Amino acid sequence: MRILVTAAGSHGDVAPYTGLGVRLAEAGHEVALATHGSYAETVERCGLEFRPLPGDPQGGGGKDGGGKGGMLRRAKEFVGELGQGIAQAAEPGADVLLLSTSTAPLGWHVAEALGTASAGVYLQPVEPTGEFGPVVGGTRSLGRWGNRAAGRAALGVVDRLHRDAVAQLRARLDLPPLSGPAMRRRLVGEQWPALHGFSTALVRRPADWRPGLAVVGNWWPVGSGELPDQVEEFLAAGPAPVFIGFGSMGAGQGERLGRLAVEALRAAGQRGILQAGWAGLTADAENVLTVGQLDHAALFPRVAAVVHHAGAGTAAATLRAGAPSVPVPVTADQPFWARRLTAIGAAVAPIPFRDLTAERLASAIRQAVTDPSHRECAAAAAARMAKEDGAGRVVDLVARLGRGDL
Repeated sequence: MRILVTAAGSHGDVAPYTGLGVRLAEAGHEVALATHGSYAETVERCGLEFRPLPGDPQGGGGKDGGGKGGMLRRAKEFVGELGQGIAQAAEPGADVLLLSTSTAPLGWHVAEALGTASAGVYLQPVEPTGEFGPVVGGTRSLGRWGNRAAGRAALGVVDRLHRDAVAQLRARLDLPPLSGPAMRRRLVGEQWPALHGFSTALVRRPADWRPGLAVVGNWWPVGSGELPDQVEEFLAAGPAPVFIGFGSMGAGQGERLGRLAVEALRAAGQRGILQAGWAGLTADAENVLTVGQLDHAALFPRVAAVVHHAGAGTAAATLRAGAPSVPVPVTADQPFWARRLTAIGAAVAPIPFRDLTAERLASAIRQAVTDPSHRECAAAAAARMAKEDGAGRVVDLVARLGRGDL
């Protein structure tokens, strides 16, 4: 079948779909991945067809610039462009649309217009549940009733953000008006399927979720399996280092974060590998190596601990490697994943990014490296993750959609 996967956002929001796309292609399907132009080379290198979606995930004036009103305005503009982009990406045709968390509120309407089968392939558990509060925003548990109410309110915020874009998109597609909440009710009635690409080692399927929703395990980014020569040489030159990286967070704070990281590593008595990321981390210090993008699956099993922003992808990669985590969450779903890592014993207590100091980071690194329980818990979770085949479950779902079983 012809399959169109849609994903938008940062590298961690997109990269897992390369692995999913490859597995679907290996099953005999024609796979296109629609995402931002900055990922075109990555997609095509995996042997998948690239279709462009608008937007520069690293642009837009930063993640925290321009105040709340400016951020909301830019977000509405982006989702409006994204809706049109998904419709254009689907024009060459597809038998199945697979929609990420960020593209689903728009992709539902495109699938309806095309009469195409669709399913969710989510990286976050956004469906309301009594078992935990909304993932985005980091709300702590409010009890079963409060968690469900907060979860519904969070979806309401998403629907309001997409309201104008949905109206414009449905008009373009010659569909009658339909609100976001009305579409969600329709999907519930149809038991629309959504598979969640994270491990039950971190989040079990909530017992109060409706039929059609499943937690299946991660689909992993396509990696080279190799590390640059300079990294191999650094690893061989001394004891296992501590990895420090903040992914797409901290834009414009590279110099400050680099100094802070070096001070923390020196105080903790550790060597370090700093990943530049969007922040542009830099460091000129003995026993510290600065690197660009590299294969986390190849590096993380060989480090003493991982300091990270607790994005879904990096949190999962660290756990898969059996490495202790020092989570420094910044925003969105990151506090949720940070607390999950700590709850299962694989991480020290999270340090909120706004409260990060060299002293606090040094203390957390020392704890992560010297307390063997964190590595033991991470290894236990990694063993559980190894038994899961999230991409295989998506392949099975696509086969059932093709047969009309759903």
